[in-house]
Amino acid sequence: VQLQASGGGLVEPGGSLRLSCAASGFGLYYYTIGWFRQAPGGEREGVSCISGSTGSTDYSDSVKGRFSISRDNTKNTVYLQMNSLKPEDTAVYYCATDRGSWRLENQPCKRMMSEYDLWGQGTLVTVSS
Repeated sequence: VQLQASGGGLVEPGGSLRLSCAASGFGLYYYTIGWFRQAPGGEREGVSCISGSTGSTDYSDSVKGRFSISRDNTKNTVYLQMNSLKPEDTAVYYCATDRGSWRLENQPCKRMMSEYDLWGQGTLVTVSS
């Protein structure tokens, strides 16, 4: 049972990237998924999440209107589409899930690290000209 984040890379300011979070060993459909990032020397922060029970989404103020989270159940993958990237978006991005979230009903997601107990390895996003 694991999560695998991928899709990072080097992109110029204003560019776009799509990160993927693929699950193996379990189906993502009913699970809440969160995307987090950690900039060099910084703390890990919650960027976005999608609820397994309601499908509702949430974004940090710093990415609202630029990033979009979605899931493709046929591919057992959650995506983070990142547009209009800025140098301050440079970070290692992680996806995570709450392994108990499939049991929840009508529960919106939260972007707090303490809500998640299964983490994928990070993927590095560098925004630079």
